[in-house]
Amino acid sequence: MSTKDYIEKDYYKSLGVAKDASAADIKKTYRKLARELHPDKNPGDTAAEARFKEVSEAYDVLSDPAKRKEYDEARTLFAGGGGGFAGFPGGSATTTRNFDMSDMFGGNTSGLGDLFDGLFGGGAGAPGASTGRRGTAAGPQRGRDLTADVTLEFEEAVRGATLPLKLSSPGTCRNCGGLGSRPGTMPRRCPTCSGTGFVSRNQGAFGFSEPCRDCRGTGQLIDDPCPECAGTGTTSQTRTITVRIPAGIRDGAKVRVAGKGTPGSHGAPAGDLFVTVHVGGHRLFGRNGDDLTLTVPISFSEATLGTTLRVPTLDSPVALKIAPGTPSGRTLRVRGRGVPRKGSTGDLLVTVEVAVPQTLEDGAREALETFAATQSADPRPQITAALAATARSDPNG
Repeated sequence: MSTKDYIEKDYYKSLGVAKDASAADIKKTYRKLARELHPDKNPGDTAAEARFKEVSEAYDVLSDPAKRKEYDEARTLFAGGGGGFAGFPGGSATTTRNFDMSDMFGGNTSGLGDLFDGLFGGGAGAPGASTGRRGTAAGPQRGRDLTADVTLEFEEAVRGATLPLKLSSPGTCRNCGGLGSRPGTMPRRCPTCSGTGFVSRNQGAFGFSEPCRDCRGTGQLIDDPCPECAGTGTTSQTRTITVRIPAGIRDGAKVRVAGKGTPGSHGAPAGDLFVTVHVGGHRLFGRNGDDLTLTVPISFSEATLGTTLRVPTLDSPVALKIAPGTPSGRTLRVRGRGVPRKGSTGDLLVTVEVAVPQTLEDGAREALETFAATQSADPRPQITAALAATARSDPNG
């Protein structure tokens, strides 16, 4: 995230809390929004997913007293984040002045990046920001989110499944437990920054914080690095994650597994794992939302005289009554035999199609011809009427 984006985003507005809200109120509001917007509760809803990420980003900053303080100070300094600045000569702390950034540097904005890097250090004050031009790490960072794909059988998606998923990604170093120091030793607090990860310096009329160069913004010094991870606290690992797929999940939906992304640095929370689910087809059933669909052929006599059929479901077969005179293509509903979804279950929609025999034995043909000769009703009166009207209007017909 750029520094400009960081300043312009109103995290208090994103959470819907006042600027002076207490830590408890921020936590309570976040938990309520997270439950409402969670991807598991809103499968396939991209707007809810984007809002969930926005709320999570806001909480990541406002729940951390140090990050919140830096954020508040930054928005006070760059009032509104849109080029309006407070505290310059000729102005007051409550007055903003709009001007071209090149005015500040005499027409040369090359120093602007250094100014912003010095202010934020690309680190703890700006979630997700880069580490700055010097490549310094700015304090503990939340781990990255990971993505994965799984393919389920049709019935697994309907009933739900629990399955193992192998991931190859950075993981907490087993040798040092993520501390980065050789087992039996401990990192020590950086004396330069007193363990904060930041030092202050002055640049003209401003006082800036920047990552401590001695500890690279971590607040700790490792005198004897772990030989397995070289002091990073993470190593490349293959691990198996157990993923629970809820019943009734749809093709393309995402499942969030909290805390199963890459580990955070120096004790920060791990990222999340987002699993995209692909669902295979079924030899008999289709799916329309939470309803299952099934096409069943019936004979001409069954459609004409009526019958009772046994049709399959994903559980046990059911009896389906076909009324006399049922036309081909009619859909009948079997309630409660569809896809289960959080306290309710869809239906099974059975479409009957009259099967036309490809061959007839002599006796069957004679019987059918006799039947046809007894039929006086026109099976297609609208077509007959249209043809008659065309003939009357055509003088050559």
